[in-house]
Amino acid sequence: MNFLNQVVLADAASGNAFGTYGVILIWVLIFAAMYFFILRPSSKKKKEEAQMRNSLEIGDEITTIGGIMGRVVAIKDDEDAIIIETGSDRVKMKFKKWCISTVDTVKEAPAKEKSSDKEEKTEKKGLFGKKKKDEEDK
Repeated sequence: MNFLNQVVLADAASGNAFGTYGVILIWVLIFAAMYFFILRPSSKKKKEEAQMRNSLEIGDEITTIGGIMGRVVAIKDDEDAIIIETGSDRVKMKFKKWCISTVDTVKEAPAKEKSSDKEEKTEKKGLFGKKKKDEEDK
């Protein structure tokens, strides 16, 4: 404790404007940067993974963290587990939900939205994105 007092007194006596509080401020800024660049994105990713695992449906194609690919045939929420079917011989395996790495099933709803977007894009547009007037308007 005596050493800390000597450091503070030495900074004050030398007229150092930055001083001890400046060093503390730098450390606070370093920890704040670590939080925003490292910890916050990882917690966001964990939330997305939990949401993905909880939105599983029977028939979804999945890949486990071990690389096993299969189709979900049963979901047991009370055990927090799923049963998947793999291969042509239809072997069934039971996994915990946290073992799921990715859901490979493409959902139908986004495909329908994309087709309606393509229809809108087929409209004739002139320079700068304005719609061309029909020949009837001329």
